[in-house]
Amino acid sequence: MPGKRRMRPVCTAGVHRLLLAAVLLLFVILSGCSGSERNNAADGSASGGPRSASDAASSGGHPRADSADRASEGEAGGRTSRIAGNPQAAPGQLTAGEWRDVEQWEDWLNLLRSGEGTDNRYYWDYYRFDRLVVRAEAGGQPIADADVIVKDADGRLVWRTKTDMDGCAYAYARMFERDYPGVNEDQVSMTDRAQGRYEDRPSRAQPGYDVEVRAGGESKMFSHVPIPRDKPLVVTFEQRPEPSNAVDLMFVVDTTGSMQDEIDFLREELKDVINRARKGAGQLDIEVSVNFYRDRHDDYVIKPYPFTADIDEAVRRIAREKAEGGGDYPEAVEQALTNAVSGHEWRRSARTRLLFLVGDAPPRDEPQIIDELHEATLEAAELGIRIVPVASSGVDVNTEYLMRFLAAATGGTYVFLTDHSGIGNDHLEAAVGEFEVRPLNDLLVEIIRRFAGLPAENG
Repeated sequence: MPGKRRMRPVCTAGVHRLLLAAVLLLFVILSGCSGSERNNAADGSASGGPRSASDAASSGGHPRADSADRASEGEAGGRTSRIAGNPQAAPGQLTAGEWRDVEQWEDWLNLLRSGEGTDNRYYWDYYRFDRLVVRAEAGGQPIADADVIVKDADGRLVWRTKTDMDGCAYAYARMFERDYPGVNEDQVSMTDRAQGRYEDRPSRAQPGYDVEVRAGGESKMFSHVPIPRDKPLVVTFEQRPEPSNAVDLMFVVDTTGSMQDEIDFLREELKDVINRARKGAGQLDIEVSVNFYRDRHDDYVIKPYPFTADIDEAVRRIAREKAEGGGDYPEAVEQALTNAVSGHEWRRSARTRLLFLVGDAPPRDEPQIIDELHEATLEAAELGIRIVPVASSGVDVNTEYLMRFLAAATGGTYVFLTDHSGIGNDHLEAAVGEFEVRPLNDLLVEIIRRFAGLPAENG
């Protein structure tokens, strides 16, 4: 039975090991790609609706579990890992699903209006998801990596982001503002917003927003733009800049608990994986950064590594890493995100920038930590970094919402492990609609190819 929507115990050691193994597999998949010169970036799914709001509301919001509610780090419980001590274990055993809320927007807004969604918006202070979709194109073709800048009537920066390979960017107004003058949120349903029955329409008192879109040396300006807006703002340019060949991939991995065991067995699969990587890879310039995090009072809080084109070295870094520490439920997620976004040289021009956040626990709900999460969200959006959380069996309801907030705000997607593998503890049943169950490694490879604008691996 899948896990109910309540506080979750810590995941088993076996699931952590398999997660780390899956990440290792990905680095191998990307081997053989060359690097390029790097610049500072200072300026720079499935169909069907989610569970009904009434279903989600039945869980409600919950305070996070403390250390007494969670098994100690590294302690196995519930189902048994199939990989520990099993030399016959092969890649692709973990199963996972994906849900991209920016593509199921009305369902997402309905979920946020539920009791569970409302509780978690106020728990993490991601209060509003008033959204503007911008699509940049030239000659009917999408423009990737165009800058989108939104300012209010007083010229203050509201949101900044970049378009993806589909030419789409997602900008938000007042996401972290609990109360907004002149609007009673209780009287305006999110469904009304999604269906265009309500907009913050321009008026003399409230003239909407200024939106600037820059691409290939051209700049387009729009004024009095309402947010939310019921239709995408389509911005047409004369020339379409060629998409960059650069692909920046970062893996930010929670290394608390028992995660270090039997990784060597993957080496028998390297030839097959490398063949998959080279198939259809073309001339893409892939660079990878691996980063590890634990929590305060551990041997380290963050262990970052810079981007490199040497995929073998990234694999060695994972193989050398030991998993220990933690002890209580929350981890230093906010510090890991801040370092990942601000402490690395993401390339100024890129096809895609993906940040895979692999973890099973939330940060602490302290005011300064919440503020740090918000700042990391804003900066990731500005740099065009798509956050892709990978939720394991320790994830509870609060953590699921935080992960989905991060994904939606940055134009990423949400990945979650499922019970279909029979490995580890029961996993939290995600509040999503119909989805395909896939091997985790295959799913992550497909996500990379999709965001990089490549055809399916077997397409």
